Amino acid sequence: MPASLSSFSNLLDNHAANLLSQGRLEEALSAATSALTGLREAVEDDAAEAPSLFTGLHVLADVQRELGDAAGSEASYGEALEIAGKAAIPANLVARVRTQLATLLDFSQREAEAIPLYEQAISEYEALTPPDEETAAQLRNNLAMIYKGLGKFALAEQHYLRSLETLEAKRGRETEEVASVYNNLGSLYYTAGFPDQAKEMFTEALEIRIKLLGADHPDVAQSHCNLATANHELGDNAASILNFEKSLRILEQHLQNESISYEAVSLDYIALLENQGEDKKALLARKRLEKMMATVS
Repeated sequence: MPASLSSFSNLLDNHAANLLSQGRLEEALSAATSALTGLREAVEDDAAEAPSLFTGLHVLADVQRELGDAAGSEASYGEALEIAGKAAIPANLVARVRTQLATLLDFSQREAEAIPLYEQAISEYEALTPPDEETAAQLRNNLAMIYKGLGKFALAEQHYLRSLETLEAKRGRETEEVASVYNNLGSLYYTAGFPDQAKEMFTEALEIRIKLLGADHPDVAQSHCNLATANHELGDNAASILNFEKSLRILEQHLQNESISYEAVSLDYIALLENQGEDKKALLARKRLEKMMATVS
């Protein structure tokens, strides 16, 4: 293939990436598809053009994903990884494509297929020079969620703890990423039947979120709700009721955006009150719920 045609294909590919960054998806798809035709021809004439084809497939897959074409995106990411198995592609680019395919499968509820991709991507990020430990930590958090859902609690805990250790070391304790992992660990321990450890993790998440976001943020409300469930499991219903009430007070301030959470927390709160024989308070809470939900547009 003439060098000029290869260069033209690369220009088209870069144009597609720019269009994607601007949100001009249909134009990006057209440019990426055009670029790919030229790049395939280039590889047939010269195998050294394989890295350009890899990049072209990566861009096309990103565009397809943004357009909601999950099947097309999966095929393009997969073909890019096949090329990476035969040609010298920078390890960080391979790890990125593998990550995007893993998350695509994960969000498509094909978790079992995502697991080996996450595992390999984590290894690839940690093997870079220098290692990209933060990205690996974020992927460990994703992987832990899958293992939790599969009931593999020990594996989930292992990845959460590794993620937490790395993120605290790299970013410091008081970050939203660290708070999120603490929250996820609390959920894992609660599900696994360890409410004491769950309460400890939920408390850590709450303290960090209050410092970062303020006492009236919806994420703080979530942490109060989580603490309420852990305290109830531990038999401390007074603390449980208190945390439910704090959660509801915050959610009422954000009702238009948080109505689903508000309703769910309210129903849990009412159930606890009824369980404790506080029928009058439960009735008032139910009337409050009905009144507030009637205001949601």
